[in-house]
Order: sequence, then C-alpha cells, then structure tokens
Amino acid sequence: MLYIMRHGRTDWNDLHKLQGRTDIPLNAQGLQMAREAAQRYKDVHFDVCYTSPLRRALTTAEILLEGRDVPIIPDERLCEMCFGVFEGMEGVIDRKIEPMYTFFKHPELYTTPAEGAESLAELFARTGAFLEETVQPLLDAGKDVLIVGHGAMNSSIVCQRRHLPVSEFWSAGIENCKLMELP
Repeated sequence: MLYIMRHGRTDWNDLHKLQGRTDIPLNAQGLQMAREAAQRYKDVHFDVCYTSPLRRALTTAEILLEGRDVPIIPDERLCEMCFGVFEGMEGVIDRKIEPMYTFFKHPELYTTPAEGAESLAELFARTGAFLEETVQPLLDAGKDVLIVGHGAMNSSIVCQRRHLPVSEFWSAGIENCKLMELP
C-alpha cells in the first residue's frame, strides 16, 4: 500500500505565505501535530518512508516514526514545487496575485512565471519518475510505502495514482499530518 502525508504546520502556513522550496521548520503546532499523528497511526505498518529533504517534511517523518524500525530516506524528487520569486509572498489567493491565484483556483490554466518557478509538467515529471522508479517496484513486492511531503508535491502524486486531470489537482485536500491511502 502507498501512503502519503503532508508535513505539520509552519509559521508560513499560519501566515498564508507560499513556502515552496524555502526550507521553513515546523512551528510548535506542527511539532505537536506530528506527535499526535505518531500516536494516531502507530498501528499502521510501513516498510519504508521516503521524504522530502526539506526540514518541515523530514522532521515530521522523524517524529511520526520515532522508535519504529522504519528507514527514512530523503529524496530530492519529493521537494515541494518551486514557486520562484513568489516564495515568501503572503496572501496570494486573497489578494488574487497572478499567476499563483490561477495555480490554486484553476490549476489547468496555470502558466509558469519566468521568475524561476517550476511548471506543473516539471513537477509531474519528477514525482512520476519517483513513483515509477522507486515506489512501484516496492508496491509490486508487497511493501507498504510512506511518502512524507508537501501540498502541491503530494497533490501531483494523488493525480497520477488516481489518474485525475490537472483541473482536479487540489481535489484531495491534502491536510497537515493526515495519512492518506493511495491503493
């Protein structure tokens, strides 16, 4: 079985700032969320955990699996989507700041800004390669795989596993520290 989880809360989540690849740590609430998730999911079996190397995801994985004999393997392909110059920007949805407003409201119409942001095609390519090269062989061998990552990155995995169109990119509602099964 494949499981995914989004990291715990950060100060930037609370401020509605775009994090992307900016390496923001968990805040006190995020640490508590990870501890609660560790209790809630203590009986769920995982053979291996792959995580984004960004601190908020890696710390969540470490707390979630503390005391369990589950290897935690960071992989660059699981980093959050890069938002370029928009990282750190506050309130892009409320303020309708383009093109990020379109990304969150109508992802199928999103066009990548020239300022160093990653395209959806690039995000899907790297997470798709990870699923094909790393995850699928383990699933085929009957292993239980956990991925701890981020909102957009996890959404790309959900879309690929469920064969959803880009217009449904946000449909899974990836919540902080909630385990999702992707059969």
